[in-house]
Amino acid sequence: MTQRRGKKEGTIFKRKNGTWRAQITLDGKRLSHTGQTYSECREWIRETQRRLNTGLTFAGSQIKLGEYLSDWLETTKATVRPKTWRQYKQIANDYILPSLGRIKIMALRPDQIQRVYDQLLREGKGRRTVQLVHAVIHRSLAQAVKLGLLGRNPDDATSPPKPKKREVKILDQGQVHRLLIAARTRGFGRLALFHLALVTGMRQGELLALKWDDLDLTAKSLQVKRQLKRVPGGGFNFAPPKTKAGYRTIRLGDRTTTILKRYYQVQLDVKSKAGEVWQEHGLVYPSTVGTPLNPRNVVRTFKKLLADAGLPEIRFHDLRHTAASIMLNNGIDVLIVSKRLGHSKPSITLDIYGHLIAHSQEKAAELVDTLITPISFEGFAPTAPELHQDGKRVFRPGEDTPHM
Repeated sequence: MTQRRGKKEGTIFKRKNGTWRAQITLDGKRLSHTGQTYSECREWIRETQRRLNTGLTFAGSQIKLGEYLSDWLETTKATVRPKTWRQYKQIANDYILPSLGRIKIMALRPDQIQRVYDQLLREGKGRRTVQLVHAVIHRSLAQAVKLGLLGRNPDDATSPPKPKKREVKILDQGQVHRLLIAARTRGFGRLALFHLALVTGMRQGELLALKWDDLDLTAKSLQVKRQLKRVPGGGFNFAPPKTKAGYRTIRLGDRTTTILKRYYQVQLDVKSKAGEVWQEHGLVYPSTVGTPLNPRNVVRTFKKLLADAGLPEIRFHDLRHTAASIMLNNGIDVLIVSKRLGHSKPSITLDIYGHLIAHSQEKAAELVDTLITPISFEGFAPTAPELHQDGKRVFRPGEDTPHM
């Protein structure tokens, strides 16, 4: 049975196997869609008609996801960091194209995408990997919607796994002191590095890319302008901070500036001993020949220091978490903490570290109690109310009757 529609609105008919078939003519050629219900086919025709009105061509309707992703990756290359782009490409090649690459983008359904996520999990792929697959699919198809190739993003209807929240590990102030004492015994350079990490909350890449020109020890401040990034195949380069908020000025205390001034003299001695092999990059924390420190070597040194100090093993990045926790727990305003960390909004800081603020509820309870109750009720003992024999209170004229 064929369901005829208005002029240029296509046709819908039921097939012998019980499914429904929708057809519409575009540029003199026929487009078809098979659905499980009449309503599904009617919705397909409506979406296709809407896209015709926004410039969809027959050639555009025949684009397969593999072809589209290839074009999308080329367009995206100029808008994301090289490392991010390489990750997108690898995700597309390894996980998306093998199963979805030959499907026409207009025919791509949520259930097909969902099957990819489910299959990857069954194969033992981590949640993080599946989340990255989801990110590439969703972002690329969102662009297809903007271009008029899709009426809506089919990935919106899927349920990718939520990433497992990594436990934040921190050191308390006593443990921080033990770590810095251990660092000092292994050399003043190590003390200068780990001390600055803890008082600023800077990321490892930001610390290793810091230059003396970024410091103003007279004004007691430093500027974060870049970060050290690993290059595939070996080597490192300098890259700008990830976000606008990453560019920031951090104020330094007297003790920090004193340590840095002394460390500068230590570095001059190291530079003098290196002689001609020294490569000048102006780095605050260089190797023994002036080149950028290898982050892996820094992590190895950090783990040795933790062991020396008898402290639990944590990541280098947890020093950033430790710095944030110490600042927030000692009454430093979240707006200031957010700016020092380079977060774009204080809400991000609270989302990450809000649960680490010790006794915040207790302090709030006591403060509100004092503000709301400015007079003391100590010694105030109201007489017990008179009661009826049935246990109900007797209210005298003029008394306030409580509203239940």
